[in-house]
Amino acid sequence: PGHSGLAEAVARNFFKLMAHKDEYEVARLYAETDFVERIASQYEGNWRLEFHLAPPLWAARDPATGHQVKRTYGPWVLTAFRLLARLRRLRGTVFDPFGRTSERRMARRLIGDYEAEMEEVMAALSPGNHGLAVEFARIPDAIRGFGHVWSTNLACANNAKAAALARFRAGGGSQANRHRRTEGSCQAFHPNI
Repeated sequence: PGHSGLAEAVARNFFKLMAHKDEYEVARLYAETDFVERIASQYEGNWRLEFHLAPPLWAARDPATGHQVKRTYGPWVLTAFRLLARLRRLRGTVFDPFGRTSERRMARRLIGDYEAEMEEVMAALSPGNHGLAVEFARIPDAIRGFGHVWSTNLACANNAKAAALARFRAGGGSQANRHRRTEGSCQAFHPNI
């Protein structure tokens, strides 16, 4: 009672997971906003838009890392963005060409996982573990980017989530290890607290 941090963290992060910024949303942000007008108001003379993209369905992969390689596309891609923005009704249907990618399947799975994990946390919530519950609820905020950047951030978040959930299940209210370094090449984990 009297604490709204957990409710706010759950609402914000559950929404973030449900409103995953996919290809359709990125296209909409470029095509259905005043993006070009804002750029034009900031620059004079002859300028040209270039977009550095790694389209998930046909981008080449770097042989050394396996990551998709970005290519430079000219202003014609705004027309493709307008078309893709109109096709967003395909999202989640059998006709969604991006819906079968591993990233999109994982993004959908994260929603159910978060809901189940938060139900577990809420069922065992007490004043002693409230801070840890808030920390746990905020972890999805660190999952950002696209492609291999998103996957790396997801791996870091999963490591932090496993550690926080283990501490929570063990009855630990201590947040002493909150900002510890996670495995691999992860930076210090700070989920916007």
